[in-house]
Amino acid sequence: MSTLSLRIANSTHNKLREISHNESISINQFISSAISEKLSAFMTEDYIKKRADKGNRDSFIRALDQVAESEPEKYDKL
Repeated sequence: MSTLSLRIANSTHNKLREISHNESISINQFISSAISEKLSAFMTEDYIKKRADKGNRDSFIRALDQVAESEPEKYDKL
């Protein structure tokens, strides 16, 4: 585990303290969770880009051509 010194605005710190207290979690837990969520978003974007680079439009069209033609269900038309 690492220690990180962080400078944030007093107003941000006050709001962070308030929300952490209301959620019954430590500020450390809150910040760790927020960082993890942001990292996950970036990693997901990279993963999707790599998958897209492997894609092939002709293969996609061939796969779509194998799907039967049908009307959407009533609940899908809303």
